[in-house]
Amino acid sequence: MPGRTTRLRRKSRAISLNPTRLGRKRDDPAEIAPKLWDGSIDLETIPRYPAGDHFQSDADLVAWLKATAAYGLSIVDGLGDDPDAGRRAAERIGFLRQTNFGTIFEVVSMPNPNNLAYTPVALPLHTDLANQEVPPGYQFLHCIANEAEGGGSVFADGFAVVAAEDPEAYRLLCEVEIPYRFHDENYDLRGRFPVIVTRRNGEVTELRFNAHLVDVIDLPSDICAPFYAAHRKLMMMIRSSRFQIAYRLKAGEMAVFDNRRVLHGRQSFNPNTGRRHLRGCYVDRGEFQSRIRVLSR
Repeated sequence: MPGRTTRLRRKSRAISLNPTRLGRKRDDPAEIAPKLWDGSIDLETIPRYPAGDHFQSDADLVAWLKATAAYGLSIVDGLGDDPDAGRRAAERIGFLRQTNFGTIFEVVSMPNPNNLAYTPVALPLHTDLANQEVPPGYQFLHCIANEAEGGGSVFADGFAVVAAEDPEAYRLLCEVEIPYRFHDENYDLRGRFPVIVTRRNGEVTELRFNAHLVDVIDLPSDICAPFYAAHRKLMMMIRSSRFQIAYRLKAGEMAVFDNRRVLHGRQSFNPNTGRRHLRGCYVDRGEFQSRIRVLSR
C-alpha cells in the first residue's frame, strides 16, 4: 500500500518538538514529596478532616488527597454509624480494588480465620498483600464499632524507617528477592520481591513487609545469614517506639493510609468486653493520583 505509507511519512514530518520542554518532566500535581514522620510526631499533626464537606466539595477533597499523600496517613471523622459511608468515600476517589478477600472486607474476630486480622490477638506492623504482584495502594479502614478493651491501631512511616537503615542492610533489602505466599482453600498466591522497592534513581517507592506472608526462605547460604540479619534489624526498628504511633479509632472515624508506605497493625483486644468492627477497602495509587490531577486542573 504505497499511498498509505506516503501519508504516514508526511504525517510524521509534521511532528515537531517543543524546545522549551526538552529535558523537562511534565508538571504533575500528584507528584507530592513525602513528609516523613516517626513516633515523636504529635498526633494533631496527622491530617484530620471531617467527612461531610470534604467528600462533597472538589476543592476540599483535593486538599485532603494531597495531605494524605504527603503524610501517607490521615484520619477522616464524622462518618457516623452508616456501615457504607467509608465505601462511598473511597468511591468518590476511584474504583475499588478487588482482592482475594473481596472488594469490602470486615475486620472482626471470627472462628476459623484465614488471616490474623480476623482474630483478637495483637497484629504486628505490616503492609497488606505483599504476596500480590501489585499490592493495593490506599487502604480505607472505617471504624464501625470499637467498644472492646484494647484494639488500638498502630502505624509507622516505612519511608522514615528505611531512611534510618545502615547502607549494607538497606542494599540487601533492596536487591534480594524473597518468596511471599498466601494460600487457603480457594487461593494460592505467590511472588518473589525485594522488601524495599526503589526506582532506578534510588527513590523508595514501597515496602513489602509482612512476616506472616513470607514463604520458606530459599536463599543461597552465603546470602541467607546477612539477609536474615538485615530483615531482623528492619523488623526491630519497625516495632520500636522510635517509629510507632498508636491511635484508638472511634466509631465513625476512618484511617486512610498508603499501604505501600505506611505499616499498620493493631493492639490485642478482648472480644468479651465489647464489639470491635472495622470495615475496609482499597483504592489503588493510580486512581488516587488520577483524582488529584483531575481536581487540580
